[in-house]
Amino acid sequence: MQLSSKGRYAVMAMADLATHAHGETVPLAAIAARQQLSLSYLEQLFSKLRRAGLVESSRGPGGGYRLKSAAHGIFIFDIMRAVEEPLRMTRCHLETTGGCVGDSRCLTHDLWHALGDHIAGFLGSVSLGDVLDNAQAKELAAGAVQADKEAPRVAAAG
Repeated sequence: MQLSSKGRYAVMAMADLATHAHGETVPLAAIAARQQLSLSYLEQLFSKLRRAGLVESSRGPGGGYRLKSAAHGIFIFDIMRAVEEPLRMTRCHLETTGGCVGDSRCLTHDLWHALGDHIAGFLGSVSLGDVLDNAQAKELAAGAVQADKEAPRVAAAG
């Protein structure tokens, strides 16, 4: 399976929005600059995210986007589904009619279909808040390790 850049960039942008919003709107230009993404591409993604009810927008000076609900209530699968085609592991376009190879299913069809279900289940169980919590925990751990390295060593008195 290969995830498209749309899904990855949408999750990155939503994580950025959740990190910097603090209840206020965040301009897409700020997200684009921090994440090194094209502003016009983000505008397309956020239009889809808004239609899906994941973000809300505000126009004018000080305008931008904010999450429509708490980060722990927005799931990664919902973000990805809002901006791209559903995850599909098989090359069958119509699961109920036709098949992978001509009119029949390939020998591994059920394997790939089950894998797709597991991936969708995983992405549906991880919230945007979970992603942020994990990133913050890693930053804190990295800071503690760095502080430990920089701390002067005290020789044991004997």
